[in-house]
Amino acid sequence: MEKNSERIPLINPSPSSSTTEGTASKFQTIGNIIVSIVGTGVLGLPFAFRVAGWLAGSLGVILAGFATFYCMLLLVQCRDKSASENKLQGTITYGDLGYICMGKPGRYLTEFLIFISQCGGSVAYLVFIGQNLVSVFKGQTFSVASYIFLLVPIEIVLSWIGSLSAFAPFSIFADICNVLAMGFVVKEDIERAIGGGFSFRDRKAIADNLGGLPFAGGMAVFCFEGFGMTLALEQSMKERNTFPKVLGMAFTWITLMYVLFGSFGYLAYGDETKDIITLNLPNNWTATAVQIGLCLGLVFTFPIMVHPVNEILEGKLKKIMWFQKLNNNDAENSITGLGKLGTYTSRVVLIIGLAVLASYVPEFGIFASLVGSTVCALISFVLPASFHLTLLGSSLSLWQKALDCCVLLCGLIFAAYGTYNTIVGI
Repeated sequence: MEKNSERIPLINPSPSSSTTEGTASKFQTIGNIIVSIVGTGVLGLPFAFRVAGWLAGSLGVILAGFATFYCMLLLVQCRDKSASENKLQGTITYGDLGYICMGKPGRYLTEFLIFISQCGGSVAYLVFIGQNLVSVFKGQTFSVASYIFLLVPIEIVLSWIGSLSAFAPFSIFADICNVLAMGFVVKEDIERAIGGGFSFRDRKAIADNLGGLPFAGGMAVFCFEGFGMTLALEQSMKERNTFPKVLGMAFTWITLMYVLFGSFGYLAYGDETKDIITLNLPNNWTATAVQIGLCLGLVFTFPIMVHPVNEILEGKLKKIMWFQKLNNNDAENSITGLGKLGTYTSRVVLIIGLAVLASYVPEFGIFASLVGSTVCALISFVLPASFHLTLLGSSLSLWQKALDCCVLLCGLIFAAYGTYNTIVGI
């Protein structure tokens, strides 16, 4: 969850205009891309491979990675086309492209999907923490929902902290714990292989039930969800003309890592693979330390995940007449007085609402696949392809138009069928 606006970029990727030269080197940009994309969703990949089979899962991850990479490049082309025609002043965002292509409905649709995506990622965080805490404290009577609601007061207080940079160390800490968890799974797989704990022939290449393929696809798309950061990452580069090559290198490594980890996890645990692979780790102090570390890291990076949601909500609040009165009729400048109280209250309501929703989620894997199959597919595939056809359609060759139409159509079919399949699974 997938994230990713769930991570703070290592370099500030927000120049004041679309023509401002960035400062990030190629190496720094690769780091930014990896940090922006790789999140806790990767720990659900082995379960997706169990559902689909190791071969089908691998192909699904490769396909999702290639499609996301291609659509990211489409989005950059759309931004460059709009900037060259001076359709909007300053930095052009994803929402701006929606407005340029479809007017106000396009902006509202784009912002709505980003809003739902971030809410989905935030709920996935809470479910992930709850399930891991239940696993760590097995002797307790607390349920996943109980742990989620225990987190609410902490997250409310953290949401009131104004500076997101204060959470950067915890974001890095969570990434380190992710790597450690992946290392434990690979170690367990090697130990089982050496000890004869499983036979490769016992692991299915393609699941008997093909209905599991869309589920695994949804999880794969969720793991690549960092699409909202595309334009900011490209704008942060000092040599922006090299962005496609740099993006390709980063996606190659990320995709390879996803395929290997998903395969290793499934090969290690087979049909016992759980929806969060850390729940399969042995009950010893090192595995417990990794799980607790993951939970602590996510507790403190949760405010980063909900920050874009707060920005959207508070931006709408500033346009409401009664809120402007609370804020002493100051709609443009900083929020003061009773207006600040209204802002804090909206954050409290948001976090409580997300916690209530998370308490009804049956499993992390099912929910992540649902988010990936719906909003992530629309944001990552459908909108970029439709924007590209709208803005550059007249200059595209026949095969380019055909490819865009294929991405658009497949994205819609995947979103519809993947959503239906996941809901039926629930």
